[in-house]
Amino acid sequence: MRRRPRSPTVDAIGLDLEGGALTATCDVPLRAAAPLWSRDFQLYFTARLVSLLGDAMLPVALMYGVVELGYGTTGVGLVLAAEMVPFVAFVLFGGVLMDRFTAQRMMVGADAARFVLMAAAATAFAAGHPALWLLMTLSALSGTATAAFQPGLAGVVTQVSDDLQRANAVIRVAESMANLGGPALAGVLIAAAGVPVVLTVDAATFAVSGVCLLMLRLNSVPHRGSEDSTWRNLVEGWHEFRSRTWMASVIVGWMVLGITVWGPIRPLATILVTDHDGASGLGLMWTAFGAGGVVGGLAGIRFRPARPLASGATVLLAWAGWPLIMATGAALPLVCLGAAVGGATIAYWGVMWSTSVQTHIPATVLNRISAYEIGGSLVAFPIGQALAGPVSGAVGTSAALYASGAILVAVLVTLLSVPAVRHLGARPAPPASEAVPVIGSGS
Repeated sequence: MRRRPRSPTVDAIGLDLEGGALTATCDVPLRAAAPLWSRDFQLYFTARLVSLLGDAMLPVALMYGVVELGYGTTGVGLVLAAEMVPFVAFVLFGGVLMDRFTAQRMMVGADAARFVLMAAAATAFAAGHPALWLLMTLSALSGTATAAFQPGLAGVVTQVSDDLQRANAVIRVAESMANLGGPALAGVLIAAAGVPVVLTVDAATFAVSGVCLLMLRLNSVPHRGSEDSTWRNLVEGWHEFRSRTWMASVIVGWMVLGITVWGPIRPLATILVTDHDGASGLGLMWTAFGAGGVVGGLAGIRFRPARPLASGATVLLAWAGWPLIMATGAALPLVCLGAAVGGATIAYWGVMWSTSVQTHIPATVLNRISAYEIGGSLVAFPIGQALAGPVSGAVGTSAALYASGAILVAVLVTLLSVPAVRHLGARPAPPASEAVPVIGSGS
């Protein structure tokens, strides 16, 4: 039964639940006429663009620098793991702390910490031969700061834009463009000036991001239980998360895909494409993936489906073509075409997912639920990366890729069979005017 739209209050964007299951949705289309490029959105977009560019440059510089120091692939793995482990461990607390100190303050503080850490890493590389333990420590602290930053992204978007789908799509395009240009820029800078310069540039991106976020004129959303204990807030966030069948279903599915698809794809693709086409072929494939992401983000601007999750999951089925093409030993042009389709479909899904989360979760618990969503989505990723080598060694790389594509299709079909996922409708963004102004937040 189609419902009459309710007044756009914070409570109105909550889900209608019955025993934890979604029983009805409001098929109100997202507002398309609202201007996107307001002062605050321009600042937020600038912060995200430069930060994403730095994020795309950092792995290239870090991996090259660690190998150049003589620590080998083991050293690279340890440094990367040192960042991921504390991120997963602390991201839930990041969501709770944002409810107490506001997302804006936490994110600015996290950017300040990462600026200092990247500057310290640049200094260490410039000074000589930094010890592996030092690099791991800096990486671990950076992961902790990132855990204090990430849960606030969804909530800030809802305050800087009324057209959430278009905002998410534009940010997704920026992310894809950063992934296209960041590694290439890092390679040029390493060749011309060395690893310390890339790390210095990365530190500067955090400084720019922090300043832009500090200048935002955001409102403070009253949070339920913000004065309760950390443990009580974590428990409340968990109950809010699991009560939403559509969200819990997707995150469980993403954990399976993290182990079997998202985690293994990079190492498996690297092995297969490098063996056939060398480093240049590998670069072309990832360039095609990034270009596809731009197309997928633009599609997220153009199309406004009545059921975003169903649309996103259906489109994402085409992602399976990429690993299947590689498994058959196809020529590089076909592999690049598969990568482009993969980049486009995952970007389109990302727009639909982000918009659904931001419009269906009450602002009072959005930070905490985002923390559970991020932690659940990413916790399986390093497991998949770690298992890729042993599994492909046991059954063969092609067989592992065939299995990856098949599992992706099975998981997405299963998700589409869940009524709460299939029928989740589009909703308008909650107005920022419902929140309470923060004294001293922005100029």
